[in-house]
Amino acid sequence: MGDSRIRAILTDIEGTTSSISFVKDVLFPYARRALPGFVAARGKDPAVRKWLDAVATENGGMCDDRMVVEVLQGWIDEDRKHTALKALQGMVWADGYQSADFTAHLYPDAGDALRAWHAVGLPLHVYSSGSVPAQRLFFGHSDAGDLTGLFSGWYDTEVGGKRDADSYRRIAALMDREPSEVLFLSDVVEELDAARDAGMATVLVDRRDDYPAPRTGDATHGHARVESFADVVID
Repeated sequence: MGDSRIRAILTDIEGTTSSISFVKDVLFPYARRALPGFVAARGKDPAVRKWLDAVATENGGMCDDRMVVEVLQGWIDEDRKHTALKALQGMVWADGYQSADFTAHLYPDAGDALRAWHAVGLPLHVYSSGSVPAQRLFFGHSDAGDLTGLFSGWYDTEVGGKRDADSYRRIAALMDREPSEVLFLSDVVEELDAARDAGMATVLVDRRDDYPAPRTGDATHGHARVESFADVVID
């Protein structure tokens, strides 16, 4: 890397390395379909029972798991952010990945670039609103195979919100880097604004598959813009 100022890369997942539609078009429908069988098979497992009971209690003490499943399916349809639903979906998706019912979408240019950056010694880190276990599952079962070995660090919203500059300062500290040594890649301009406020270098990943109308000019908020990881310049 010579005298490169960038010493580490931090990347978002959805809309950046991977299609936004994967979660909506593949993961959510899979969880909706698989939930009845999952609950029937594993409903007595304490880790599963805990969340089913929480949903039952919240809905007036339901005594039939089939009713609980219907509530959960309704929440999936509403895209509701509920802790119990997220936990149970995560278990269902883990089973789906393990049984190879699907693989996680990864843009080919992202897989190529991540491997190339890792090969030249650039540490790679992930920051996503999805939980760290979900991130590991995603990259462990991607279209390009198991990429977990490429990454040095995993961060979710436990470090803070993705539109909060302090989150990026915390991540840089956890990396043992100055913010200016970190390049953050994301499709969300407001996240890039926060990272820049923290002192990080930034690139807007503006993919046509996810954003049919290009975001250019003022819409970039002054961030460098690429349509592919192949166009990311490390300086």
